[in-house]
Amino acid sequence: MSEQAKVWTAALAVIGDEILSGRTQDRNVAQVATWLNEQGIRLAEVRIVPDDSGRIAETVNELRARHDYLFTTGGIGPTHDDITVDAIAAAFGVRVVVHPEARAVLEEYYRDRPGGLNEARLRMARVPEGAELIFNPSTAAPGVKIGNVYILAGVPNIAASMLQALAGRLAGGRPMVSVTVGARAAESEVAQLLRETEEAHPGVAIGSYPFFKDGGYGANFVIRSEDGNLARVTGEDLAERLRAAGYEPVEGGI
Repeated sequence: MSEQAKVWTAALAVIGDEILSGRTQDRNVAQVATWLNEQGIRLAEVRIVPDDSGRIAETVNELRARHDYLFTTGGIGPTHDDITVDAIAAAFGVRVVVHPEARAVLEEYYRDRPGGLNEARLRMARVPEGAELIFNPSTAAPGVKIGNVYILAGVPNIAASMLQALAGRLAGGRPMVSVTVGARAAESEVAQLLRETEEAHPGVAIGSYPFFKDGGYGANFVIRSEDGNLARVTGEDLAERLRAAGYEPVEGGI
């Protein structure tokens, strides 16, 4: 299979008891999915994993074997319960070491800050042996890459900085293009129309997402394809079919 034809996939493991408890609302799934699509990679699976070394290692080994890439978010800070690095090192069967480049970066970052590079902050230089660093322009504490696993911070803006540093460095295919057609139509009324439109345009997938706005029901119909022109042509065709069936369009969807 050529690289162009291959569908590249990734999984995301969101790590942290605070996510599972509801105390913290995750914002990384959406931004990781969006970023991956820009790289031509599909986010195919998401797991939320507790702060349990065994569970993390088990999940990492399962997902890294199933997909081209695995991203993790959370658990790489300076406190005792930040155990992601240790768990992933165990998953790979390697020891944890202090990366000299990470240590140097943190020494410089904390040089004129109260407390300097103390023992807690030095934890952020620990990596599975053999790992590479992911540049972090936000707080200097780097992300980590080992094999096809990319270990990112859980704080969304820091994770975003790490993703930006990785932009263009991963092998991938073509980004998925989305076109949205909105209409004042109930899903159940236009199910057959959607099926016929999808069948008339091989290479697209149409998803339906209902809404309630301004006292009325409707749905957004999202056409997805790796071929941007095909997605746009299909969107125009669907809009025309909906108008012909008597449904009020909603400009640009909702």
